[in-house]
Amino acid sequence: MSQEVAILVGLKLTARGRGQANISAEDSLEELASLAESAGARVAERWIQTRPRSDAATFIGSGKVDELKTQLAFHEASTAIFDQELSPTQQRNLEKALEVKVLDRTQLILDIFARRARTSEGKLQVELAQLNYMLPRLTGKGAAMSRLGGGIGTRGPGETKLETDRRRIHQRIQSIEKDLDRVRGGRTTQRRQRQAVPLATVALVGYTNAGKSTLFNRLTGAGVLADAKMFATLDPTVRQIRLPSRRQVLVSDTVGFIRSLPTTLVRAFRATLEEVVEAELLLHVVDASSPAAEEHTAHVLATLREIGAAETQQILVLNKADLIAGEMDSHALARRILGDPEHQPAGAVAISASTGAEFDQLLAKIDETLSLDAVSECVFRFPISEGAPLHLLHEYARVTSKKYDEGACIVEAVTPASIRRRLELYLVSSNA
Repeated sequence: MSQEVAILVGLKLTARGRGQANISAEDSLEELASLAESAGARVAERWIQTRPRSDAATFIGSGKVDELKTQLAFHEASTAIFDQELSPTQQRNLEKALEVKVLDRTQLILDIFARRARTSEGKLQVELAQLNYMLPRLTGKGAAMSRLGGGIGTRGPGETKLETDRRRIHQRIQSIEKDLDRVRGGRTTQRRQRQAVPLATVALVGYTNAGKSTLFNRLTGAGVLADAKMFATLDPTVRQIRLPSRRQVLVSDTVGFIRSLPTTLVRAFRATLEEVVEAELLLHVVDASSPAAEEHTAHVLATLREIGAAETQQILVLNKADLIAGEMDSHALARRILGDPEHQPAGAVAISASTGAEFDQLLAKIDETLSLDAVSECVFRFPISEGAPLHLLHEYARVTSKKYDEGACIVEAVTPASIRRRLELYLVSSNA
């Protein structure tokens, strides 16, 4: 199948509205190009139209629509992709005038999510978002022909195709929501089972393409797909790892966030994003080498607020530090990237997920920050004849010294609280 050719269209507003993003139209269009290429399109040209405000009928104005139509024909492009979300009226008018497929940023992201979803849950969540997006964009004759009414001239032919489509979409949305509620119930059960054992969950969050999957692979050896495409990994993956203290924790990789992440997607992925909300610690991965690092971080923090995870402890992981020239103070860099002192994390660590540089420092910071199943320095006295409790200590704690005295083994170890409780019979002292 031949590659789809697209022209990208952005809008630079001269009259900046309240709350408008600081990202430039050029940078936003660069990101849109990455999205389009991830969806399999070849970008033939990028357009930026400067206006005081968007045109209500065609977004860019009728004169520019004529110019765009000429360029589409010149490049033999079959698709025009707009950087902002189009209203149903704007999309219909543009498709009619341009005579090609017209997509907006939201549709493009939904398409990529649909391509990336692998599990049945992920597919359901994407379908729900697509249906919610599609519903107000259905066109037809409207209510005048919808059903029999009262009065002269109101007796229509019954239910039109538009009404039938809407009814079917509503029914499918209800069905998917019921299925996802069952998924949420299953996740709640799994979470309760996990909480019965003191096993903390650490969730990786960050802007798409920040290197989360590379870091996840470095942490767990999971072999999750990691490439330069936007949203290369969609369905969450959970693996167990062991920290330097010998504590075991669960690490989950989640979907990357992005500027203007469609609200339909945030709502649809509620079940998956609950893993982020319920995590005890977030590793907020930032591409520290990116000129847009501050902007990307702000969007991630905004999404975390939206899903109710803003108060969760965070470690700012300044990834791709090997691409930054010169010596780098991770705390100074964190202050620059975050800007707002209210959002200072529990710590900041500069690493390179690809090379493994400063990886031990990150693990130590995770160990230091996690409070669930907290570790303490303990001294145990085991009878020589009892090897099982000593084996348990070696398995789940970090033994720092061991000596034998009068038929007993005296062991000093940095021990998780859950193991300390199980070995309380042998405990001599603890700094807990």
